[in-house]
Amino acid sequence: MPRFAANLSMMFTEWAFLDRFDAAAEAGFPAVEYLFPYAFAADAIAERLTRNGLTQALFNLPPGNWEAGERGLGCLPGRFGELQAGVAKALDYAQATGVERLHLMSGVGDPSDPATVAAYRKAVLWTAERLAEAGLDLVLEPINNRTMPGYFLNTFPFAENLIKELGMPNLKLQFDVFHRQILHGDMTMALRALMPITGHVQVAGVPSRHEPDGEELNYPFLFEELDRLGYAGFVGCEYNPRAGTLAGLGWYQQYR
Repeated sequence: MPRFAANLSMMFTEWAFLDRFDAAAEAGFPAVEYLFPYAFAADAIAERLTRNGLTQALFNLPPGNWEAGERGLGCLPGRFGELQAGVAKALDYAQATGVERLHLMSGVGDPSDPATVAAYRKAVLWTAERLAEAGLDLVLEPINNRTMPGYFLNTFPFAENLIKELGMPNLKLQFDVFHRQILHGDMTMALRALMPITGHVQVAGVPSRHEPDGEELNYPFLFEELDRLGYAGFVGCEYNPRAGTLAGLGWYQQYR
């Protein structure tokens, strides 16, 4: 049975951020993830994790100026020093929270521009090497341009090819089912083909990005498929509840 992680950036938003850890644990989740921890003290987050017996499954490296529309620094020429400083900051939070994988957002950029591609490759290689020194995995997530216009890493083949080209044991794919379905479809065959390089899985209903309980995808089958494939990681619930987090957890009851 999959192990689910509540995404606290999208779920349990009826509570203040630190209180979402308590609410997620009370709802039966064994783990949590979220976009960014940096607005809160690392020890405060660690205390909530420990208090509730929660595992920190994932969070993102600093993305640049999020409020101004930046969505990562990886592909941005001239921002490498800022990326390096962000990795150092994230590693402090990783040590405090015990997380085992971090996600590097590529940023907004043109995947046909050689300078942008070179900047991204350099960022991925350096970050994976630095995280390996700390015993952590780096995951890369393709994101569809409907949800995030202009995002550089917007195809699964690009991510797959880069991961295989670099050949680093701690560099893996973040397989977001929502984005995969919008970008390419062919979900089950993709899971089977990409499982050897997959380090984290996320889910949401398609096309609504609400609960994973219907619409285009047969989630009970896909969850069973993850078991058949031997996936032992967490499944991040990165969705926007339709009408309140607790009211929408009917789908989760059979997996608690």
